[in-house]
Amino acid sequence: MKVKDLMSTSIVCARPETSITEVAKKMRQADVGAIPICDDRNRLLGIVTDRDIVIRMLSNDDRPATVGEIMTMEPVFATPNMNTHQAALLMAKHQVRRLPVLENDRLVGMLSMADIARKRIYVDEAGDALSAISKVGTFH
Repeated sequence: MKVKDLMSTSIVCARPETSITEVAKKMRQADVGAIPICDDRNRLLGIVTDRDIVIRMLSNDDRPATVGEIMTMEPVFATPNMNTHQAALLMAKHQVRRLPVLENDRLVGMLSMADIARKRIYVDEAGDALSAISKVGTFH
């Protein structure tokens, strides 16, 4: 199965100058744990997770104001035609639970561990990848 068969295409994005508070509100409204940060041409610049907000913002005495200050730059990503097994291996290798999906340098979707786990045939694969991610204790 391909990433394009499982990825979410209704993506909520933010720009680097967006306030952290606004991105947190977008996460709550969309019920997601990560927001891709894109430019005006929908090119991926970074990603911000709920964990980034807690760790990089709340624990920082300087209190960054925008997501551009706390985003993970150059995040690992998948492509629509990538096999979902390869995507799960990428998640495990890089200790992430979500992958932006890029096509022609443009953001076209998001693939999460939950997306993979929802497909019955991939439950074991998702469990193995999640187990590998959880061992290190660093999530994105």
